[in-house]
Amino acid sequence: MTAAPQDWPEDHWRALVNRVRAGRSLRPPHWPGGARCAVALSFDSDHETNELRDGGASISRLSWGEYGTRRGVGRIRQVLDRHGAKATFFVPAVAALLHPDEQQSLADEGHEIGIHGWIHELNAGLGEAQERDLMLRSADTLERITGRRPVGMRTPSWDYSPNTLRIACEMGLLYDSSLMADDDPYEIVAEGQPTGMVELPVEWIRDDAAYFLMNRFGAQRPYTPPADVLDIFLREFEGAHAEGGVFLLTMHPHVIGYRSRIFILEALLERIADKGDCWIATHEQIARHCVATVGLEART
Repeated sequence: MTAAPQDWPEDHWRALVNRVRAGRSLRPPHWPGGARCAVALSFDSDHETNELRDGGASISRLSWGEYGTRRGVGRIRQVLDRHGAKATFFVPAVAALLHPDEQQSLADEGHEIGIHGWIHELNAGLGEAQERDLMLRSADTLERITGRRPVGMRTPSWDYSPNTLRIACEMGLLYDSSLMADDDPYEIVAEGQPTGMVELPVEWIRDDAAYFLMNRFGAQRPYTPPADVLDIFLREFEGAHAEGGVFLLTMHPHVIGYRSRIFILEALLERIADKGDCWIATHEQIARHCVATVGLEART
């Protein structure tokens, strides 16, 4: 449609809005073991694909991505191990192919490996056939490396095309973690019909990259002191705990994994442990608990 948005007919803007919507809440009446809230820690292991996705060949930026696997993941694992916490790592297939031992060892330790695109591509710029091919190849690659087929996805840069959800449903995925319509899990609705897919919603407030990314040739500069980021994350956690919902945090090994920032993850887990009534689980575990206790509609 070439008309300006203010001139769109009602059926057009309603159709846009109704493509993908939040359905009924899937926040369960209780969490395992009598926990007050659930904690879902996730790490987007983009590594070198941030530069490759943009068609770049900057040796400097590729080395920045390499830092994520060389140092960041190791520090993250040390903190998680100290607290006995399992997390979900969303990994572009190209990053998994570059660092297969990392994904295999994480999976062997009980962490979840989820789909995060092929090369961190933007889905909105892809045709349907190409997007389907990349999503299937990504799932196949992760399964071959880890020995287990992934059951959930996070789209690169949380970017959806009009075809993304349909492809995910065709693949039989249990959950997505890319949308932002709620704080707590909900069932995704497409064109007014329930899809039978769980959404574990994200938000830029709960993403380390929004506060710390750096672009030498652009206006993007780290602008928030790490202690202030910790304060924001803690407030989000306290809110989830008070409401009995889910605290879902998105982090990146090449962002949170630095010496001056890894304390954020440590301090969060210390606060969570102090509560004594939180369930730290992978995204898959939380999605399956929601399905088991609340249930889903039949897939369209």
